[in-house]
Amino acid sequence: MTNKKKNIFRLVGVILIMLVGAFFYHIIGTPFSKESNVQPDSEIITQQLKNVSKLVVNEAKLSQIYNYKDQKSYLMNLFTFDKKAMVLINADVQVMYDLSKLEYQIDETNKVLKITSIPKEEIKISPDIKIYNIEDSTFNTFKGEDYNKISETIKAEFAKKIENSNIQSNAQNRLISELAKFLVVTKSLGWTLKYQDQVINSQTDFAIPIQG
Repeated sequence: MTNKKKNIFRLVGVILIMLVGAFFYHIIGTPFSKESNVQPDSEIITQQLKNVSKLVVNEAKLSQIYNYKDQKSYLMNLFTFDKKAMVLINADVQVMYDLSKLEYQIDETNKVLKITSIPKEEIKISPDIKIYNIEDSTFNTFKGEDYNKISETIKAEFAKKIENSNIQSNAQNRLISELAKFLVVTKSLGWTLKYQDQVINSQTDFAIPIQG
């Protein structure tokens, strides 16, 4: 046998040994690597809590025509000077829940995720005010404080409108949809989900008074 053939046989032998070694390493080593990648239940729940830690926002638009009137009097009401205007308001309304402020406890021993506090909603009203048909006088003119007064009055009136509308309920429905994600995760892991001291078994159980 020539030296060239011997070298070829040696090379083939080395390759076969490397292939056999790689095969056994794969068979023996793989289970350990898989086991090391298993996440504890508490880490999975914590990751879900981070994913939901966001701002839930429900937006709406409100419009209103408002008649503004103000009067100044002098010399024991002997002289009075009125100013009035028609005010058109278009307002952007946002009802927000900041879920980064959600408070919770993770009980690994008893496998319980307890939500202790849900943040109360924040209501933001941004009015766009346009004033028409201004009537004033030298002794009672429109000033910057009138615009501020109109803005504050409108915000107060719109806050009452929001209470009597479906804007808040729509925002709360969106909040409940986010909280329901915890129910899916805890059920899949065999954990119990609680809000304060009440066990949550379904999404409808979240329809309870929210205490921030």
